[in-house]
Amino acid sequence: MKLIKPCLLAITTLLFVNCTAQKKASSLKEAYKKDFYIGTALSANQIEMKDAKQDALIRKEFNAITAENIMKSMFVHPQKDKYDFALTDKFIAYGEKNKMFIHGHTLIWHSQLAPWMEKIKDSTEMKAFMKDHITTIVSKYKGRIGSWDVVNEALNEDGTLRKSVFLNTLGEQYLTDAFKLAAAADPKVDLYYNDYNNEEPAKREGTINLIKKVRAGGGKVDGVGIQAHWRLESPSLQEIEESILAYSAIGLKVAFTELDITVLPNPWDLKGADVNQNFEGSATMNPYPEKLPADVQDKLAQRYASIFKLFLKHKDKISRVTFWGVYDGQSWLNDWPIKGRTNYPLLFDAQLQPKKAYDSIMQLKSQNNVSIDKGFKD
Repeated sequence: MKLIKPCLLAITTLLFVNCTAQKKASSLKEAYKKDFYIGTALSANQIEMKDAKQDALIRKEFNAITAENIMKSMFVHPQKDKYDFALTDKFIAYGEKNKMFIHGHTLIWHSQLAPWMEKIKDSTEMKAFMKDHITTIVSKYKGRIGSWDVVNEALNEDGTLRKSVFLNTLGEQYLTDAFKLAAAADPKVDLYYNDYNNEEPAKREGTINLIKKVRAGGGKVDGVGIQAHWRLESPSLQEIEESILAYSAIGLKVAFTELDITVLPNPWDLKGADVNQNFEGSATMNPYPEKLPADVQDKLAQRYASIFKLFLKHKDKISRVTFWGVYDGQSWLNDWPIKGRTNYPLLFDAQLQPKKAYDSIMQLKSQNNVSIDKGFKD
């Protein structure tokens, strides 16, 4: 009889270990399923499932998707009297087949416009374009898309309105009109204003003012998208947290819509994501052409862990966290703001293998003793 208790203890311990192992999350989407959606941006090739390994990784790790490019105006509406929905239809079907949250990106944006759109100078013609463009696209996918970026990047860094073709022809009324048109086409879909650097004070204030004016004019705005094209040292966690709180305070859902973290130097301390900027390359600007040094891997992992720890602290305010790309090899940051560099901004490397940054995020959900309520330090 003296052997029974030790045997029972050993068996109980073994069962506990096995149960713990079984409960350990096997993917990002599983680990964060009770917190917020974990999304990724899909390229045209990924939408068409041209690489089986990439497709398996996408379906395993993510439960939300955004089209990286194919829903932008130049692709979906190439001519005044012609729409091309072939790839968008496949994108929607992909999300539905895999039971993913589908985000539409983007309806009104000054960049990546079809050439005919850039030539519009008359206010009547611009109003007609906006009504046709927004109503046609949103209505087509009514009830199938969960949220839309209605207006993208309408602000300068100081929070003033960008002098786009829309502002030049219609004045700031175009912002309210865009949200009204989208809401009329699908009253139940969530509508977002999306921008980069809008976690920084001046642009944050501009974003809040913009959304308040749209709402005052009768427009429906459900959330704000913070693109989160960030760096190893900036923005500060304090700025990010203050933005989450400020946007939430006016009743907005907060989404981090295009998350990546550059590990490379940028010319003149360039920040943001203005795709129209390009600079000459050099060896100094491309310091890791073959692989990322271990110490920088560690810094990237620590940065991602700190950011996600903050996200978990405010998970009640955050609807979605989407990475801008699946793996390092497809990142737009390999060609922006300098072409032909090798960047390492995402959680999976060029061979589709998880990096230390991936492990650091997963560990936040597996360590019961991690406190997410304490203050944060950069």
